[in-house]
Amino acid sequence: MADAIIDVVGVDELPLIIDMYNQIFRPTKTIESFRRRYMGRHNILQLVARVKDKPAGFFLGFELKPDTFFAWFYGVMPDVRRMGIGSQLMEAAQSWAAQHHYETIRLECHNTHRPMLHLAIELGYDIVGLHWDADRGDNLIMFEKSLTDR
Repeated sequence: MADAIIDVVGVDELPLIIDMYNQIFRPTKTIESFRRRYMGRHNILQLVARVKDKPAGFFLGFELKPDTFFAWFYGVMPDVRRMGIGSQLMEAAQSWAAQHHYETIRLECHNTHRPMLHLAIELGYDIVGLHWDADRGDNLIMFEKSLTDR
């Protein structure tokens, strides 16, 4: 397991997060697209994982409803995958959400992102739904985990 340092970061770190996002996902996104998504959102959480002071991954989330926190995006840089960084990011997000009195954490994952599907199941998330993402032409699997059963 990697010895990752995970920090809660502010909006000043959004360019770093966008850079990581664009190295991991396609199509690429602009900082403005993230800022638009954040508009009107409560309790935005941005986490950055670093290994030996090098950015290794990120987590982005926000309040979906008063008792549910939504894990919006999460990614690990290709050169440090399979080292436990994704698990560390998700566990840090779950801990933060529980400390902020959320009862449930929810995430969605494309059917083609198998490592994330496996991670969600390994971390105790339950599959609660499925819907078609017409923009990507793929199914989105919806997961939830109770934060009060800890």
